[in-house]
Amino acid sequence: MSDFPFSAVGFDLDGTLLDTHQDLGAAVNHALELGGFKAVPVGSSKDLIGGGAKIMLSRAVEAQGGMERDAFHALYKKMLAYYAENNAVHSRPYPGIIDTLDALEERGVKMAVVTNKFESFATSILTQLGLADRFVTIIGGDTMGKDADGKQRAKPAPDPIFEAQKRCGGGPMVFVGDSSYDINAARAADVPVVACAYGYCDKPADALGADAVVQSASELVAAFESLSRH
Repeated sequence: MSDFPFSAVGFDLDGTLLDTHQDLGAAVNHALELGGFKAVPVGSSKDLIGGGAKIMLSRAVEAQGGMERDAFHALYKKMLAYYAENNAVHSRPYPGIIDTLDALEERGVKMAVVTNKFESFATSILTQLGLADRFVTIIGGDTMGKDADGKQRAKPAPDPIFEAQKRCGGGPMVFVGDSSYDINAARAADVPVVACAYGYCDKPADALGADAVVQSASELVAAFESLSRH
């Protein structure tokens, strides 16, 4: 529709498009057990999601006393190997997501995924769920490479959102996420942002500083329409 305020929508993956905590939790516990640590309740993995798999495992390990750097790196690689083979066992779109994607497609809106998960993992999961073709591009935490200081150009840096906007044609974009990583990246990229209260929020959704907050994915299109062209 011509009055829709955005030509593109960027989505975070974990906690926004997909409920992935069970598969992520299983991978963390697989690594913890290999490292001699106690498994954590799978539900608690929701509190660890945000900055990517390495930060997720690091938080879980540090909570139990930590470990030497090289040993942690080896354990992290084992976690990734397990997750590569088991990343879409339980992960599913949140209620209302498919209808939202349909509604955006009907309006001719281009869509992108911008996640801190490795691009290969994000693409694999979305492909297994039959959703990959819905998106113009899938940008992961490793897609943009590193900056001059050797730091990944991932959220909360604006780089991946700039790239998503470019790949979607360069028109007005809105971003959707569930964490401070998402909101800060969108703010740095100067695009409006909607927070998903149903996701894995690292602080109360109303305190994230988004332009709008939705309680369910079914509210997203209305939230987009309520935002003026940025």
